[in-house]
Amino acid sequence: MNSIKNRIEELKSILEKYNYEYYVLDNPSVSDREYDRLMQELIMLEDKHPEYLTDDSPSQRVGGEVLEEFKKVTHEIPMLSLGNAFNREDMIAFNRKVKDIIEAPLYVCELKIDGLAVAIHYKEGKFQYAATRGDGITGEDISHNVKTIKSVPLKLKEPVDIEVRGEIYMPKKSFEKLNEERLDKNLPLFANPRNAAAGSVRNLDPRIVSKRNLSTFIYSVPSARDMGFKTHHEALHYLDQLGFRTNRERKLCQNIDEVLDFISYWSNHLNDLDYEIDGLVIKVNDLEKQEIIGYTAKSPKWAIAYKFPAEEVTTTLEDIVFTVGRTGSITPNAILSPVRVSGTVVKRATLHNEDFIKSRDIRIQDKVVIRKAGYIIPEVVKPVIEARTGNEIPFKMIKNCPVCQKPLVRKENEADYYCINPDCEARNIESLIHFASRDAMNIEGLGVKIIELFVSLGFISTIPDIYQLDRNKILNLEGFREKSTENLLKAIEKSKENSLEKLLFGLGIRHVGNKAAKTIAKTYKTMDELMNKEIEDFTKIPDIGEIIAKSLYDYLHNEEKIQLINKLKQLGLNMRYLGSEEVQNAEEFKGKTFVLTGALSMKRNDVKEILEKLGAKVSGSVSKKTDVVIAGSDAGSKLNKAKDLEIEIWDEDTFKEKYQSYI
Repeated sequence: MNSIKNRIEELKSILEKYNYEYYVLDNPSVSDREYDRLMQELIMLEDKHPEYLTDDSPSQRVGGEVLEEFKKVTHEIPMLSLGNAFNREDMIAFNRKVKDIIEAPLYVCELKIDGLAVAIHYKEGKFQYAATRGDGITGEDISHNVKTIKSVPLKLKEPVDIEVRGEIYMPKKSFEKLNEERLDKNLPLFANPRNAAAGSVRNLDPRIVSKRNLSTFIYSVPSARDMGFKTHHEALHYLDQLGFRTNRERKLCQNIDEVLDFISYWSNHLNDLDYEIDGLVIKVNDLEKQEIIGYTAKSPKWAIAYKFPAEEVTTTLEDIVFTVGRTGSITPNAILSPVRVSGTVVKRATLHNEDFIKSRDIRIQDKVVIRKAGYIIPEVVKPVIEARTGNEIPFKMIKNCPVCQKPLVRKENEADYYCINPDCEARNIESLIHFASRDAMNIEGLGVKIIELFVSLGFISTIPDIYQLDRNKILNLEGFREKSTENLLKAIEKSKENSLEKLLFGLGIRHVGNKAAKTIAKTYKTMDELMNKEIEDFTKIPDIGEIIAKSLYDYLHNEEKIQLINKLKQLGLNMRYLGSEEVQNAEEFKGKTFVLTGALSMKRNDVKEILEKLGAKVSGSVSKKTDVVIAGSDAGSKLNKAKDLEIEIWDEDTFKEKYQSYI
């Protein structure tokens, strides 16, 4: 029997070696037929002797059962986004800011892969789980799907505990093959490799994902300093040694001139690659200096993403149509002859407003130059005047709403026209979509298509209708199962508990954005208090000017809106600000930097919220600047480093005892 176990282990080792050669080194040493023969032998032996089957076996990459849903995962160290640079001047400004803090920085330049960010965790060198970036704090567990990606090792070359981060992407050849298959089956085509990769990773059936030929590039170790590394470049080499696939098109630059040369080279060679990139990433190499430079609320100040200039292409503007936004604003949109721009087939683009079109003399049937603003939103840049034939039709602004046919109004000192009919169906749908969106009430499962369906069927027409949906009616719809319906209704019910700022933003009050909503809610705490304030009260709030103040006041004193708010109260929606207020005189916490490590009985987000309420800062890594480490069970390298640096260490009971005296 031991000979069978030994053969299984031998096959696993051989197949992982061949996987590494093929998917990481791109240098296979055996034929596909030989690889398949060995894999079939392994599967046969594991089927006959399931006691020897392990999670890290190459046979487990084919994908298991269909998942019901993705579980939520909290990132111990937040996955931050990067600030952007678009030209040489932006890069020089970035370098200047870095040099204001540290001398003679070295930079690591890397390609910015156009895919889906992922965090992968290993314990003792064995794959544990993988998660999406999500909102940077909370992602989704996509372990079953990531295990099917053959460039992701299930067992590392060293038995280390490590989290790595990288990008899941779809090679161009895989993308073309996938769309050819979908075309043969009359299925909708994916717009670009990034969408295909993201759609694949979020598929609930790992067996489908395993056939999509996804790949990865791993680009960082969040705890590199805790592991003893001095530089980012050094950490990347360590990832290579562990068996990860890193992108070798990287360079250690001695100064900003070398960085600019790297940018110049790849600006002219990005199409030479067999995968999509949407720019470059430039990072300060020294890890200790990264900590000194620090972070903003959303991004590190020691790194920046350089975005290539938007690709411009020419096509025909076939027609101009108009859409109605949630505030009633009317937007003209160009209907274009389909053309590929920055990896996506574009069929329509924004024309912004009447003034934009007339100032450029854009006409129907013009040849026009289009590009993607910030790589995302297609826009028309200008007409090609010299290509005109005389058959082009000058633009005329419509006078009536394209949906409800009521007269449009152009407000003084504004470029946009508005439909002011409160019963306009288009305005209504956009308002409902906004209310349910992530930054507003964050009702998971109630997306654009579902809202449009529910409106068309008469299930909802107002915001309160969302909270009065009939479960049986939903279950009778094609495609809605017991589980998905239950999850949707749970998400709707859960949204009632949101803090006041989410509701304020979700109501779609003109000029009141996400940030303004939070500032307002934090200042006045309850909806009732807000409804009793005057314009002058609102203008006293930091960063709230007269325009926002008047818009908020008008909304909260409109009879229809008052009825809406009262109805939402009756339905049980929270009307109070639930965010934390900083506690005064908490001297043991105020201004100090804390690091959390190990397993805690309390949720990490709850601990962070308490610390921030007490005026403390929470960091993801231990350094000389750390004041206190809160250590739970099974604390590892962070605790050891804290001891080496003689940093104060609390267990969870000590933390509870100290904070409870203030809260």
